[in-house]
Order: sequence, then C-alpha cells, then structure tokens
Amino acid sequence: MDSGLQERVRGEVIMQINHMRKTFGPTIALNDVDLTVKRGEIRGLIGENGSGKSTITSIFSGMQGCDYGEMFYKGEPWNPKSMKWASDHGVGMIVQESGTVPGITVAENMFLCDTDRFAKGKLFVNNAALMKAAQAALDDIGAGHIKANRITGTLDMMDRKLVEVAKVWMKNPEIIVVDETTTSLSQIGRDIIYGLMTRMKESNRSVVFISHDLDEIMEKCDTLTVLRDGKIIRTFEKEEFDPDAIRTSMIGRELQGDYYRSDWDGSYGEKVVLELKDVSLRDQARNVNIQAHEGEILGIGGLSGCGMHTIGKIMYGAVKPEKGKVFVRGKELKNPTQAMKNHIGYVAKDRDIESLCTHASITDNIAIGGLDKIAVGRHFILRKNEKKYVKKHSEFMKVKCFSTSQPVSELSGGNKQKVVFAKWIGRDSEILILDCPTRGIDIGVKQTMYQLMYAMKREGKTIIMISEEMTELMGMADRLIIMKDGTVTKEFPRSQDLSDAEIIKYMV
Repeated sequence: MDSGLQERVRGEVIMQINHMRKTFGPTIALNDVDLTVKRGEIRGLIGENGSGKSTITSIFSGMQGCDYGEMFYKGEPWNPKSMKWASDHGVGMIVQESGTVPGITVAENMFLCDTDRFAKGKLFVNNAALMKAAQAALDDIGAGHIKANRITGTLDMMDRKLVEVAKVWMKNPEIIVVDETTTSLSQIGRDIIYGLMTRMKESNRSVVFISHDLDEIMEKCDTLTVLRDGKIIRTFEKEEFDPDAIRTSMIGRELQGDYYRSDWDGSYGEKVVLELKDVSLRDQARNVNIQAHEGEILGIGGLSGCGMHTIGKIMYGAVKPEKGKVFVRGKELKNPTQAMKNHIGYVAKDRDIESLCTHASITDNIAIGGLDKIAVGRHFILRKNEKKYVKKHSEFMKVKCFSTSQPVSELSGGNKQKVVFAKWIGRDSEILILDCPTRGIDIGVKQTMYQLMYAMKREGKTIIMISEEMTELMGMADRLIIMKDGTVTKEFPRSQDLSDAEIIKYMV
C-alpha cells in the first residue's frame, strides 16, 4: 500500500457498534453500548471483572449474539454466524481461557474444522502439507520452538496459547481481539503478542486489547475505553492517560485501604509447616529444598518455564517427584487427599481446567471442598446445610452472581477466582498454595485477594504465592525465592529497597 493511500485509510472506521444490549438472566451485561474502532488503532478496553469487556468483543467476533443493537464492519452491516465465520471474514479473537484440544497435534488444532484444503480424495488428508502450513504460521509469529507435530496436551500453558495466536494470525485478520491473553504468557510470549499488535497497526489493521495490567495497556494502546457495569464510562486519548483517573473511572471511586501490604516487617513463625527436601523431577525440579513457615507469605518467582508451577503441584501432592519428599508438619505428604486432610488448599494457574468444573454451578464448586463439613454421617448431604455453607462463603468472597445455582462458566475471571478461594477458605485451609492467583482479574478483586492473604498471615496461616508478576511478589511476600531451570537460584528477605532489576539477574 503506497504512503498516500495509507494516510487516507488510516483513521477510517473499521468496526462500529450502536446501542448494544446483552443480558444473562436478570444480569445486564451490556447496557446501550456504543463503540467505534478505527484502522491503524490499538484500542484498549479496561474495567473490573463483569464490566462487559469480554461480552462486547465476543459478540462482534461471533461467539454469541446480542439482545439488541446493530454492528457494522468495513461499512457493511455485520451479523457473524460463528467465530469461524467471523475469522474467515477478517475478525479474529484470542480468548482468555484455553481454546485448544489437548489430545491432537498442534497442526490439527490450528486447522480444526478447516482441513478440506489438505484433502487427498474424499477420505485422506495430506498430513505433510498440513504440518508444513502450521509450522510456517508458528514461525511467522516467532513461535518456531513449537513443533506442529507435537501433541498439544504436552505443551505448557504459554505454548498452548501461542498455538491459538498462530491460528488466528494465519487468517490474516483485519481486526483482532486480544482478550487477557498476556496474563498467561511469560515476557517472551508477551513480546510476541506486542510484536503482532505493532504489525497490525503498521499495516492499518486494528487491535482491541483487553488487559487488567494498567501499565501494559497504557504503554501499548492509542486509546483506552473504560467500562463499568455494562456501560462505557469514558474513552481516554493517549495524551489523557493517567493511572489514577483510569482507576477511578473503572471502579467509580478511589481505592480505599492498602493495595499491597504497607508494612515491611518480614517476620513469621519459627514452626515449619511445609517442607520440600531434595525434590527432583526431570528438568522441572533439581534438588529443590524449600521451607514454608507458620504465619508466612512465601513468594516463589521466575520465568514461566523455571519449574515453579510444577513445584506448586508437588507441594499439594498432585505431582509425585522422582526423588525427594514433601513433608507437612513433619509427616510425609503423598497425595491431594492427604493434603486436604492436612488443611492444604491449592489454587491452580489454569483455573478453568484444574480448579473449577465450569459447567457445574457455583454451589457445586464451593460445596465440593466442604462435603465432610456439611454431610450427615458418611453418605448424606442435607440441602439446607449445603445452601447455608455456600451462602456463607460466597458472600464472604463477594461473588457477583444472580444465584449460586448459576453455572461458573457464566462468571467473569475474577468471580471464578473468588469461587475457587471460597472453596478452600470454607475448608478452613491453614496452608494455601496459590499459583498465579491474580491472573486475569481486575484491580479491585486483586486488592481483595491481597488483603485476604495478609489477614490469613496475621491469623498464623501460611500462604505460598507462586507468580510471574514481580511487583506483587515484592509487595506481598515475607520471603521471596527465585527459580531458574528447575533450581533455586536466590532467596530475598522482605525489603523496601528490593528492585525488579536485582531479582531478574537470578531469573534469566
């Protein structure tokens, strides 16, 4: 495209939404929303969980319909029949949660329901051509380390997400929605996404970028639209970006109380409640020794593949090490059943797969953690006991829903995480292993989680916080352990003077 035509095209409206409304039962998800996206623009969408960000983008990308309103794409009425149909017509969406099938190859995932182009007769597929096309797409986005013939379920969470990114990218979209995608990626993966966003902008295509990371969204976006309770509150131009003004627009008030801890006292009890001794597991753990104490917030950080996420599973008994042992209050831990009996809770990084049954109700997801508390004898559960138990803990966590019978799949990311916390807090967990507990949740819910963690510490309980976000580890941990290539490389005490730069030296 010559420079003159580029200038004429840049700024043209590519997507327009008028008076959109969407309800889920009595809940109003979108209320008379208008949104315009222009060519050559990276438009940020930000707001608390449940504000309507994912709902509006899922409608114009064909995932679901709206109750009322009209949409236009490239000047023509737009009513997508499905996500595939929208993708085929230039509107792609990278969803927040997992969108791959684990039991098939990377290439088969990328061309799922679209293998006709590789057909050999009526019954066969040219597998070599399929693999070659998929690998070319992976190479194009900078993810050539992922091989097209790998079984998708053997990849880690970040690489599975990059497979989804490549699948959307190879359709050469005119507009792409990036919905909380960066929260599941290491810095390497994030840089891939940022590079693709820049390529979209420079070629006069458009990006709608949803993120709860305010620093990230202010750096990458040209304009920023704030949603709250299904309504657009304000759109900020680049020169108007101000963190305090954006936060206030998001929550309708200034944040009250501390965000991270305000104290720098890193003290904790002498009693060791959980210990890893000489734990090894392939390349994920190499002679790892870690102790967690009573009344301690222990932070574990590193890059995505450093082994810390596997360490969390080993601490809970969900993964058995090849060598070494895990002890809880001096006794060996062998499986999750023992962990639960010892009042250990585990919040997984991939909450939709490992921490929740998303098609079940809020009641079922919270109650399953406390069956021994609400059962009568060994075999019977009284519905009134279950209802009282779930009501108590869902209200304590302020789960936003119209009924606890609502399927968890209908909740926002932050409210899903509240359900997970409610399940373990209901069990009176004394040790909580939290793997990326604030992934994909807004600043208001994050503050709630941080305050809850600090309150549990002051009660003498133990929090093991595994995270790829250095700011929250520095803000919350009494002691911070850094891992690289399956080994512990450094331990830092809580300090106001600790910096990102000092920590990163031991991560890379």
